[in-house]
Parts: sequence; structure tokens; C-alpha cells
Amino acid sequence: MKYTIRILGVAILLLLAYLCFWPVPIDPAAWRPPQTPPFEGVYAANTLLADTVRLGESDGVAPEDIAVDKEGSIYGGCEDGRILCWDSEGKNVKVFADTGGRPLGLHFDYSGNLIVADSYKGLLSISNSGTITVLATECDSRPFGFTDDLDITKDGMIYFSDASWKYGQTMYQEDLMEHRPNGRLLRYDPRTGQTHLVVDNLYFANGVAVSPKQDFVLVNETGKYRVMRYWLKGEKKGTVEKFISNLPGFPDGVSAGTEGVFWVALASPRDASLDSMLAWPFLRKVLVRLPKSFLPKPQEYSFVLGLNEKGEIVHNFQDPAGRYAPITSAEENNGYLYFGSILEKGFGRFQLPGKTPEPIAGMRLETPPRSSARGVQANPGNGL
Repeated sequence: MKYTIRILGVAILLLLAYLCFWPVPIDPAAWRPPQTPPFEGVYAANTLLADTVRLGESDGVAPEDIAVDKEGSIYGGCEDGRILCWDSEGKNVKVFADTGGRPLGLHFDYSGNLIVADSYKGLLSISNSGTITVLATECDSRPFGFTDDLDITKDGMIYFSDASWKYGQTMYQEDLMEHRPNGRLLRYDPRTGQTHLVVDNLYFANGVAVSPKQDFVLVNETGKYRVMRYWLKGEKKGTVEKFISNLPGFPDGVSAGTEGVFWVALASPRDASLDSMLAWPFLRKVLVRLPKSFLPKPQEYSFVLGLNEKGEIVHNFQDPAGRYAPITSAEENNGYLYFGSILEKGFGRFQLPGKTPEPIAGMRLETPPRSSARGVQANPGNGL
């Protein structure tokens, strides 16, 4: 009996020593986040996104971002490296390209090439025939660690995010747990083939959107629950400021829609336990020493905000039941919002209130029945 107690005591001491002192990859910084805003007022809970329709759910998993071409064809980059192309009804799928990596942000340039932020392969350009060209893999001799999202100005400049130069896509949770400014906003000039640093020291640089007036670019800081604005023109040219802060969730993708609206996808509501730990670096080290399943994960909650050019909330779409969740991107096209996700099968389509989609050749506008199937289970290897 005494021998058993000794063994148990030694085991407990070894476990405590492991939890307290075992080396970990993160170097966490202390931060006290502002109090989470309540789900009331401009953030009032609702079920508008319950009308989201699932499309292509048997074709591919986790199309993190969605792009629509001039013909209405829909593109999504899946977790297995394939970029799928559906017709305007979300049917007749084909493989447009396979990057061999993890395609995240997608956006067509003005020559019809699909520009891709691939978390492993860097910034890519894919011709309409599917030929892949690597545009950039580093900036200032520092390789991209997590190429995430992009947008393109009318003069062809590609603004894109490197979510974390330190942690790759499979370690996005570690980057958020470390809570240091490892992200950056970059610019690729297709005329010179050069990549330039625009904004450094961002807390998980995520979604990117250029304003319709071409006077500023937005970049989401997922780790700080905010969206930043970098001015391209005017008196503030070359400066960065807060566009909106203290969001009630983790901002992932951002895109420019019509009527001056920017669509911000909140991948998940904020996690109270994570917020409480952000002031205590030691506790986050202990958590990282546990199996990865203990790290915070996105909740099954659908959440998209529409902001005007002043950063004010003008649309608030939610679905607490998370029928399509988490939503990581929202792209407006022809009266719809198209949703991507890091966990779900297929993509989502939501008809904007008050919008009447215009007919596209071969497209039926009646709404197909919503599937009751859920998406795949959480996979720590997916990035926000």
C-alpha cells in the first residue's frame, strides 16, 4: 500500500513538473482584453442566417474563402489543396486546380487570373486554364509563415496578409495563445514582381479588403478582436488606425460589398475562458502542454456583420444554432452572400434582405431546400 502511494505521489510530482516546466513553442504575452460587448443593440442576437442554403456539401470540405467570376461560377479552396469550381447553382463541380497546399484567400484579378493566398505555398496566380504560378513566398528575406487572405486594387496591386510569420497554419491556436504581433500586411507589385511590407506587428493578420474608392485597405486582427485601416490616399496616407474594435467575436474574413458595405465574418463568438487567461501567460503555457483538444475551438455559431465606410455596424446577421458554422468569409455577389468555412462541407449562400438576384443564364432562382446535415468535426489542423 505504501509503495503504491509513493508511486502515485511520484507520478503526481512528475505531472506537475511537466505542466509547469516542460518547454513549449509559445512565448505568451500578457493582455487584458476589453469586456466583451453584450449581444444586444447593434449586436442583438437573431436567427437571420438560419436561411443559409448549403451547396456543394458532397464535393469538398472546408472551402475557407469563396470567389465568384464574371460568369457566376463559384470557386472555393478546400483543405485537401483542391480549388473547386461550381456553376452558378452550386452544381456541376469540377477541379479547377490543385495547389498541393492549403488555399485560403481567393480573389480574381482584372485579367481573370485567380489569385490565391495559400497558407503553405505563398501567393499564387492561377490562369483560367489552371496553370499555377508562384508570385511570392517571402518579404524582406523572411518567408511567409501563414499566407492568409488578399484583395486587389484597380491598378493591380495585391494586398495580402501573412497571419503569422512564426506559426504555420496547423498552429493557429498556438499563435492566438501566444498573443504576440507575429502578423503583417504585405503588398505585391505585379509590374516589378516585388513584395513590400505595409503594416508590421499585427495580432494574427487575417482578412483583407480594399475600399471601393481605393483610398484605404482593411485588415482584420483576429487576436485583438478588431479591424485596422491602412490609408492609401489622402491626408492620412501611409498611416494605420482602428476601423472597429472590441468585436464580440473573432474577425476572420472581410470583403467589400455593394453600397459601401464591408462584410466581416466572425468565425466564433469570443471565448470567456480564453479572455480570462490572456492576462496570465503562465496559465497559457500550462494549457499548451495539454493535448491539443484542450485548446479553444470555434463555436458552432454563425455570425456576419456589415460595416459602412466609417466602421459603423449597419447589418447584423446571426444564427445561434450554427446551421452553417463557423463562417470564415462572406462574399457578396448578385444579391447573395456566399460563405466559406474552415470546418463545414461545401459552402453557404444567403440571400440578402431586400435584394433580388438578377437571372444568370441557366440559373434557377428558386431557393433549394436547406440540408439538415452538419459539417465535419473540428480539426485542429485548420486555420482561422
